[in-house]
Amino acid sequence: MAKNPIQFHLSFNNGAERLWLPVNPESISVSTSHGYTDLDAAQFGEYTVIGQRRQTEFRFSSFFPRDYNATYCAYSPLPKPWNCVHKIQRWMRSGEPLRLTVTGTPINLAVTVRDFTYEPERGGNPGDIYFDLSLREYRFVSYRKLGYAADKTTVTTASAGRADTGEKLSNYTVSRGDSLFKIAAKSEIYGNGDKWRQIYDANKKLIGANPNLIALGQKLVIPR
Repeated sequence: MAKNPIQFHLSFNNGAERLWLPVNPESISVSTSHGYTDLDAAQFGEYTVIGQRRQTEFRFSSFFPRDYNATYCAYSPLPKPWNCVHKIQRWMRSGEPLRLTVTGTPINLAVTVRDFTYEPERGGNPGDIYFDLSLREYRFVSYRKLGYAADKTTVTTASAGRADTGEKLSNYTVSRGDSLFKIAAKSEIYGNGDKWRQIYDANKKLIGANPNLIALGQKLVIPR
């Protein structure tokens, strides 16, 4: 089996569903940009208003092989190509973001699927499905609920949530269905799934090279 520190993972529903791309893309295109507005005022001439950073876009191509080949497949057994296609389509149509993680890089972001194009059959490669995937960074937005005080002249802000006063754990035993993302998201751990890498880095010798392969009953150290 080919060993590569770079792995491409897509996950959905806080890590409850995952897809490890069986063949690494040859390259990934990352596009970042910033918002600018050029204005022309009669008294000042032309000037630029600098806006906010725009969401990062990712594009890459690969294929879902029908048969295992140690020269390019990342693991075995392989998922069925059509199952992979249907999974991505279902995630895309769900109206919910998914997560792109590329191990060995800083890429670990919530994204939306902007375009998913695939070839059901390519000459000379029966059963393999080639695809192009375009993703865009997703930003979670929180809203504040406003209301009026009793005198109806003062605007008050509703509490966003009760402060977490529970004790934080320093160790955790892996349960059925757990992933590092789901563990990190627990209120007694970090309350933030994006901190899963802190747990992985502290337990790398125990977990191994693949952060998605944690075993039932493993006792993990939770760094503080």
